[in-house]
Amino acid sequence: MSGVELGALMFGVLVLLLLARVPIGAAMFAVGLAGYVLLTGWLPLASYLKNAAFGRFAVYDLSVIPLFLLMGNFATHGGLSQALFGAAAALIGHFRGGLAMAAIGACAGFGAICGSSLATAATMGQVALPELRRHGYSPRLATGTLAAGGTLGILIPPSVVLVIYAILAQQNIGKLFAAAVVPGLLAALGYMAAVAVYVRVLPGAGPAGPGVGWRERLRQLRAVWPVLAIFVTVVGGIYGGIFTPTEAASVGTLATALVAWRRGMRRRQFAQCLLATAESTAMIFFILLGADLLNVFLALSQLPAELAAWVQGLGMNPLAVLFAILLLYVLLGCVMDALSMILLTVPIFLPIVLGLDLFGLDATEKAIWFGVLALMVVEIGLITPPVGMNVYVINGLARDVPMAETFRGILPFLAADALRIVVLVFFPILSLALVRWMQ
Repeated sequence: MSGVELGALMFGVLVLLLLARVPIGAAMFAVGLAGYVLLTGWLPLASYLKNAAFGRFAVYDLSVIPLFLLMGNFATHGGLSQALFGAAAALIGHFRGGLAMAAIGACAGFGAICGSSLATAATMGQVALPELRRHGYSPRLATGTLAAGGTLGILIPPSVVLVIYAILAQQNIGKLFAAAVVPGLLAALGYMAAVAVYVRVLPGAGPAGPGVGWRERLRQLRAVWPVLAIFVTVVGGIYGGIFTPTEAASVGTLATALVAWRRGMRRRQFAQCLLATAESTAMIFFILLGADLLNVFLALSQLPAELAAWVQGLGMNPLAVLFAILLLYVLLGCVMDALSMILLTVPIFLPIVLGLDLFGLDATEKAIWFGVLALMVVEIGLITPPVGMNVYVINGLARDVPMAETFRGILPFLAADALRIVVLVFFPILSLALVRWMQ
């Protein structure tokens, strides 16, 4: 059996293990281990493993992951979600569907200091869901809005998934954050537009909320200035070359901790934040170790290189190849989470994309642009059946709403996602404008 055939076979075994609900880190480690042994033997494997863990975890850029996770946990326990939703509701809540739009805006703001979709959905769901239901919003629209709005947690920088992609693709984290800003804002605006259309078609689904005076609006806006200040400091500091991503994450974490402490976080919540961050970091790092072993085996098998050469030899339109890859991401999102998809597919898909002639982009710009597209597509998996983790999170808060109702509620947002992805494919400048400006 050739190396390519063995690589394809072991990749199929990996997919079967994932369908059997084997944890992604364990599945990748086991398949990589077995494939490495079958391809080279035990001694080369032992030689690789003795330095593998240190080589992976000694990467300086990885230190940004626990810092951003801790920053998100502080934001979750610091009451910032209530302030964000209150400010957004005061500004636009008096429009038809305004409270749902406010929830989306608050999710975008919270995602700017959180970086986790599940945390964004869970936190904003606890804050916004009771208000949406109290004002007569249909369960379908209320739960669908919050499930879709939660995906903004990984679309608005900083994003842990984008950090992982940057490390895998060997790209600059700051440039990837810059590339995700405009697409992330387009996502939030697209979701708001979806709500606006929905309530025009079904006016009773999202009635207008009570109006408030300008004094109250200004009071609510003053309450969210720490969020804006933290976002500008972290992201602006990276873009302006003042901070490295790790330094920016450290500053943002400290600032978020101080804000959370002022808003009532105490020792017990502080300890919970540290424990949750340690658990999430350990899980991500183990997955990274498994991905490294799998990727080394695949590289030795020559499967990614042969696959890229085969695709180029087909003579297909480059955009057709790109759309096929994005469609495959959507299908994978039905059974896998975002981080797993990125770790599993980037070593295979990225060489294919880099080998395509796409709008005259160079290799670096293609890698950055594809990273944003991949991020946009994998977030769809958070709201598509049967996995749809954000849907499960929101339905855990609204137990009286059937799961099918929430999945119907996210259909307008999936339409907005599809339109946004098409626009980003045909207009790469939307992702690359800030990147070029930084150079």
